[in-house]
Amino acid sequence: MSDHKVLAGARVVLPTGIIENGRVIVDGARIAGSAPEDAPVLDLTGHWLVPGFVDMHNHGGGGASFTSGTVEDVLKGVHTHRLHGTTTVVASFVTGEMDFLTARAGLLSELAEQGEIAGLHFEGPFISPCRKGAHDETLLRDPHPAEVLKLIDAARGQAKMVTLATELPGGLDSVRLLAEHGVIAAIGHTDASYEQTVEAIDAGATVATHLYNAMPGLGHRAPGPIAALLEDERITVELINDGTHLHPAALELAFHHAGPERVALITDAMDAAGFGDGRYMLGPLEVEVKDSVARLVEGGSIAGSTLTLDRAFKRAATVDGLPVESVVQAISANPARLLGVYDRVGSLEPGKDADMVVLDAAFDVKGVMRKGEWIVAPQGVPTRVPQNA
Repeated sequence: MSDHKVLAGARVVLPTGIIENGRVIVDGARIAGSAPEDAPVLDLTGHWLVPGFVDMHNHGGGGASFTSGTVEDVLKGVHTHRLHGTTTVVASFVTGEMDFLTARAGLLSELAEQGEIAGLHFEGPFISPCRKGAHDETLLRDPHPAEVLKLIDAARGQAKMVTLATELPGGLDSVRLLAEHGVIAAIGHTDASYEQTVEAIDAGATVATHLYNAMPGLGHRAPGPIAALLEDERITVELINDGTHLHPAALELAFHHAGPERVALITDAMDAAGFGDGRYMLGPLEVEVKDSVARLVEGGSIAGSTLTLDRAFKRAATVDGLPVESVVQAISANPARLLGVYDRVGSLEPGKDADMVVLDAAFDVKGVMRKGEWIVAPQGVPTRVPQNA
């Protein structure tokens, strides 16, 4: 019996543009180029069909932390984000003791090997005390290459990204080490000057961790890291589009200057994403979430977000007025390329995993498919089986 499904009638966003009244064929876990005549047809008229979202910077959700939760907790957090369209997620850690981080890396690398997560991101401990944000200052340390390598080795090939304040002692050598090992060196939580940032990019850094946040502001005499990161074509800039972390004008500036091909929309989500207001722990620090905004109890710094990528998508397409193709590029294709998984995910093309999201005309999620299986099945959508079946 055929395992084909035909999703028809939607506005389909492909790498080449938007196809009106398009068709995407699913065969098992993959997107196919053709289907037998008797394959059931799901009528998605009036909807959008876009690739599954790829979140390269995410600390948890559904009340579960990727930094400190059990394996079951991590899977719960991953599932929470899948319900919101994120079919590929990297587990990000906040600053902790080195022994703790290496142990977590060993534990979560197994989930990466099983395909539940797309790898690991160490956001700290190699960051600036001046720009620590919601990280425990007592646990911060300089990015000595030997210690960076210790984390990479503990991740058993599943380390995807390390965020560094590259101006610290050992920073540039650590960037070179990461580049040699095929791990993204991301500039973030940094107090670097413009000139120091250019040095780090020349050494091999390729990502700006949540641009604008946890770094000096843009100045007209001392432009700082933001100008260097926006102007260099080798850099992809992460943006947290939740309406709290960024003013709409700052997001527009990044998209205009870097272009949609150099933006990655991320959540930087913590436990409360998809869960609700209340008190949480982010690593060793206590966080209060009020009106969906997470802040440290002590000091009041913004502590990650409660964002899910479906909300980031909707805001980008409506409030920010970005073209849907640009949003898809920033939320799916670009992060997939950076993570080295674009051969499998990030676009709707034959041979790739059948990871896709059904959105209604208002850009609300109505269906989520991962590897050919509905995680959220579209409701009230007719399925037609040809009469000759």
